[in-house]
Amino acid sequence: MNDKQVLKYIYELGCMKYVKRSGWWVARIKDPETIAEHSHRTSIIAYFLGLMERADAQKCAMIAMFHETSETRINDAHKIAVRYFDHKDAEEKATRDQVKVLPGIFKEKVSAFQEEWLSMESKEAIIAKDADYLECAIQAREYFDAGYKDTWDWIKNTKKRLKTESAKRLLSLAEKTDSNSWWEGLKNR
Repeated sequence: MNDKQVLKYIYELGCMKYVKRSGWWVARIKDPETIAEHSHRTSIIAYFLGLMERADAQKCAMIAMFHETSETRINDAHKIAVRYFDHKDAEEKATRDQVKVLPGIFKEKVSAFQEEWLSMESKEAIIAKDADYLECAIQAREYFDAGYKDTWDWIKNTKKRLKTESAKRLLSLAEKTDSNSWWEGLKNR
């Protein structure tokens, strides 16, 4: 096993903390969340959706955890930007190049999760994709509640993309629920 290659991969993934989710700039959000922040909550949502959909929840979470690692190399490109280059091809190439350096079992496991994401054929990959969309819609709701009214379009567009009933239910609930409601009643204790 080559520990140094594993460490270098971990260092590269640390760059996810510096890559901003660029789509929000279109809505004039100056300092949006990073792909690391997005990926973390997406993984949790994927786990929950996996449980709700009676799928392999751990696999859903792992697919979601590795779904945007390529963006350390190609950056986050919003919907307008991807009109001008083949984003899917760049994502696939960067994803495969990243894991080439990993030894044995690391390469095998990470590649399997990423290939499942790229092929989008399994129930778990579809759930992970719904988690990706749902996290973005929930983030849009949070920005909307902070005064960025243009972000409601992200919620409307997400509705058209979701596949699982669980994700559709959660999005419907998010539309009606203020994002600050989680702390209601906690101050009174």
